[in-house]
Amino acid sequence: MIHLHYYPSTAAMVPHILLEEIGAPYQRVLVDRMSDAHKTPAYLALNPNGLIPVLTDGDLVLYETAAIALHLADTHPQAALVPALGTAARAQFYKWLMWLTNTLQATLMVYFYSERWVDEGNTAAAAELKANAQRKVGGMLDQLDAHLASHGGPWFMGAGHSALDAYVFTLCRWTRNFSAAPGSPAVPARERPHLGPYLQRMLARPAVQRVLANEQLAPPFV
Repeated sequence: MIHLHYYPSTAAMVPHILLEEIGAPYQRVLVDRMSDAHKTPAYLALNPNGLIPVLTDGDLVLYETAAIALHLADTHPQAALVPALGTAARAQFYKWLMWLTNTLQATLMVYFYSERWVDEGNTAAAAELKANAQRKVGGMLDQLDAHLASHGGPWFMGAGHSALDAYVFTLCRWTRNFSAAPGSPAVPARERPHLGPYLQRMLARPAVQRVLANEQLAPPFV
């Protein structure tokens, strides 16, 4: 049995969506960050970094969201979550997956946790770092929007839905509370001409609706 160790609205939403898309049996295991459950010895034995998510599949223990996504895609080929091996489309899939986890997600983490990257108590430096990270995220959202515009298809890779869609949706969702005021370093992903309709298409997918219900999330969803 697959077990997904998760907390609502975190990167665990990516494999959560994929598991619902696949339709494989799995169980959710809540890791309550509010009570520091991710710092307990039991959880650190699964992921010594103390980060969420973790997926266990029999004796296999996996952390890192992108690795979990690839494992689910590889072990459930009938779901067609990745392009065929050896194709140009597969290479593009790898590129975007690495970009999402190493570039966009990493910058979003600086935005949300800027105080971790400066000396303790240096609130001015943290605020400056946060603003610069938000500005950088704005450019990255523009890049996502331009990619969608380049092919005109309904999903991130074009005509076919893939594991990337769960990742793009989750990270774009994290920007939902960005200020949309003039002069803001970045506006929410939903404000962009191609990302906005794309996110609504993702919201309409039954798997995404089930995840939002499972995680007991409230609007705004994106």
